[in-house]
Amino acid sequence: MQTKQIVFIMLSAIICMSAGNLDPSFQLIQGQKELYLTNSTKSIDKEELFQPNSKPYNLTYGEWTAKWWQWAYSLPKAVNPAYDDTGKYCSENQQGQVWFFPGTYGKSVIRECAVPIGKAILLPILNSECSFDEFPELQTVDELRMCAKAFQDQVTQLHFSMDGQDLSEIELEKYRIQSPTFNFTLPENNILDLPENTTTSAVSDGNWVFLKPVSPGRHEISFRGNTNSSTTNHASTESFAFP
Repeated sequence: MQTKQIVFIMLSAIICMSAGNLDPSFQLIQGQKELYLTNSTKSIDKEELFQPNSKPYNLTYGEWTAKWWQWAYSLPKAVNPAYDDTGKYCSENQQGQVWFFPGTYGKSVIRECAVPIGKAILLPILNSECSFDEFPELQTVDELRMCAKAFQDQVTQLHFSMDGQDLSEIELEKYRIQSPTFNFTLPENNILDLPENTTTSAVSDGNWVFLKPVSPGRHEISFRGNTNSSTTNHASTESFAFP
């Protein structure tokens, strides 16, 4: 009988809309022991991350971010991990060498996810996307790029840590990636509330973290960000496509 090895991840995704929410604490339960993870001045070893100019598994960073969006949009809202507060849907439609983690928006969420050993993990701190079907007034790929950039330019106060070790905001800014043009097709009951089987072209822009495979065991990943309230349209806090 084969034994499936897994990595347990406690994923804390906090997308904050006000600066007052930027210092939460988290509790990870392991057996009968309580392990409290607090903010640390320790920094993540950059060798644990794929660098922005690298080609993980023969694809560029930008191409992987496009695949993340295609994965996110392929899932109906009822089983979409971005709308899951526990992590029970984290394995939906995960394929290949890279697992995708979603964020959330407007509230704090703590999810637990069992990831097969040897999988890299790609996640957004905050990200944005514009497509021709969402913005029918846009006519060219350059306009899609400007649209995605304009939304992502509203992002501030980025944070990422793993097991209490931080990646500085200066470093996180280096992981801002704009994707090449990509297509996605929407299922029934999709998260954009567009007609089933809609296929459209899009461009995304975002701040990402791309982790190389982590060691077996329990790990906590925490990420959060903020948006500039003076420039944020209220609608952007309610759409999956916006930060």
